[in-house]
Amino acid sequence: MSGSPTLDLQGAIVTRLKAAPAVTAIVGARIYDFVPRDDNGVISAEFPFVAFAGDDTLQDDVECVVGYDISLTLDVWSRAVGYPEARRLADAVAKALHNWPAPLQSHKLVTLQHRQTLMLRDPDGLTSHGVIRLRAAVTE
Repeated sequence: MSGSPTLDLQGAIVTRLKAAPAVTAIVGARIYDFVPRDDNGVISAEFPFVAFAGDDTLQDDVECVVGYDISLTLDVWSRAVGYPEARRLADAVAKALHNWPAPLQSHKLVTLQHRQTLMLRDPDGLTSHGVIRLRAAVTE
């Protein structure tokens, strides 16, 4: 197999989230790898939205199998009053992805699991931020 297993997984996740009614009811198609910004670097995307925040790929081979242990972080962002919208969105994202048998284009997903959700209030006092941590095992 070739290509990045993490990029392959990210593409499948985007497709899944854009097709998940509970997610799209809140964000529409606003799922970003790079959140749109204006010329001053200020976020210009409409709230709420989902964004990829980072990942960590660990080579995890076993006998006769090339494998990867991938940790992914997705962020949800809301400017609605309080945490409810951000919590609903984080829950919808986690439920759409937990134990989902993602069809990858050039790799095989062994497992994808929601590991943790953390809710934060940003220093601006207006923005709620949910951090969703996922873990995947992928093979070639």
